Amino acid sequence: MMYAGSEPADREPDSSARPPLIRELLLVVGLFVVYKLGRQAANGHVDEAYANAGHVWDLERSVHLPAEGAVQDLLLRDESLVHLANTYYATVHFPATALFLVWLYWRRPRHYVWSRRVLAALTGAALVLHLLFPLAPPRLLAATGLVDTGQVYGPTVYGATPSTDSMANQFAAMPSLHFGWALMVAVGLIVATRSRWRWLWLLHPAVTLLVIVGTANHYWLDSIVVSALLAVALAALRLPRAEPVRAHRPWPSATGVPVAAAVSGATGPGLLPGPRPRPASSYDLSGTTGTAGMPGTAGASGTSTAPGTRR
Repeated sequence: MMYAGSEPADREPDSSARPPLIRELLLVVGLFVVYKLGRQAANGHVDEAYANAGHVWDLERSVHLPAEGAVQDLLLRDESLVHLANTYYATVHFPATALFLVWLYWRRPRHYVWSRRVLAALTGAALVLHLLFPLAPPRLLAATGLVDTGQVYGPTVYGATPSTDSMANQFAAMPSLHFGWALMVAVGLIVATRSRWRWLWLLHPAVTLLVIVGTANHYWLDSIVVSALLAVALAALRLPRAEPVRAHRPWPSATGVPVAAAVSGATGPGLLPGPRPRPASSYDLSGTTGTAGMPGTAGASGTSTAPGTRR
């Protein structure tokens, strides 16, 4: 998934930033099970879902959003293009998100923890909306005049009878997690890499948006709402700062000189070669030093005597 020239956004800490693999597998699987059960729990509100669909359709027209049918008309010009869009909708959503998390786990552990938290928060908020606002997709609303491309051209992940579909909740269109997850994948990879091509990851949510609208699985408003939820999650869950790498410094000795410098003739980065300082007692204090107490300067008698010489 990554470009060969990509570089980390900053220096990642070592494997200590990577959470235990078994724990993460159990956590991700548990979140997925909760996600599926939550969507199933939101099933069964058929009449309410169709009523809400009518309200959403009217709202979009009143605020002059582009018609979903304009995108579908482009797909219907070529049957192979419709089939490709249906395949993208059915097969890219989960694998792309899973590969995104796996790559981050091994290469950018700090970004992985942040992205997993954001995705979990986004999915939880979406499930609440699924429960509070069941919504039939535009392909099921006769007023839209749109074609259920999955049923007509295939492939599809939904049953032919939405009200009795036990595999998926077809009345959970608001918001679109297809688009929300795709957008987070792009954001996460842009933040975690330094390649000049990293902005091309935005093509993933862009293509996803055209696919979910063109196949009549979602309204424009579904994507707008999930984008707002993602913005709130990103604002609330900030990427933690990387721990700075501290340079090793030698311990000072009792005289205040680094231990490494106490070795006679020791040199190296940060250590200046030269003789060790002489203790103050080795100087002649009987007038052989200057007024400032420095050796080799004129004393009170006006003469200068170098330290360590006899008179």
